[in-house]
Amino acid sequence: MKVKVCGLKYLNNILSITGLNIDYAGFIFYKGSPRYISNSLSFEEVRMIPESVKKVGVFVNESAYSVLNTVAHYDLNLVQLHGSESEAYCSELRQHVKIIKAFSIIENFDFSQLKPFINNVDYFLFDTPAVGHGGSGKTFDWRILRGYDHSVPYFLSGGMGVESLEELAKLDIPEPYALDINSKFETEPGLKNEMKVNEFLKELKQYEKANEFLGR
Repeated sequence: MKVKVCGLKYLNNILSITGLNIDYAGFIFYKGSPRYISNSLSFEEVRMIPESVKKVGVFVNESAYSVLNTVAHYDLNLVQLHGSESEAYCSELRQHVKIIKAFSIIENFDFSQLKPFINNVDYFLFDTPAVGHGGSGKTFDWRILRGYDHSVPYFLSGGMGVESLEELAKLDIPEPYALDINSKFETEPGLKNEMKVNEFLKELKQYEKANEFLGR
């Protein structure tokens, strides 16, 4: 599985975390978030991030024009949409950048509502409902994902921690494409603990080796 560290904000911390073996780095461009990155990084600083790490911009009900300007400024590889964006909006943006569409998963979530998005996004992201559109540190009931039967790969988010890997091993759900970690690895909003992230990456390797041994 891939790993995305979301809500990065400070340059030195960004460079430390992206220097680890992660796959995606998430930057939040929603002003209502304490992890809002604003325009605090220059284009030159963004270019210091290793090319092997894909840069993801997180937006909430932002205009397509504003999103595409930010994509250009930050040289983003993907856009993650956390609001009520329509499939038509996703399709428009997808002509320029890869799309992750986030959905808050509640009890009895109807996965059929995802059908209009299937041909208009590259990934889904399943998260815990939160007032601030993510970063709640809370986990939803992952057993609900047994009802997910679409082919679009998904990111699993919401209160993800090292202990989450043991819980994942017990569940019979479609395997996530990527795990999205955020608030449980912070010393303050936007500032990630490098040691904790590194521990998670090591534990994930052990988890994957165990699953391979068990033929999963």
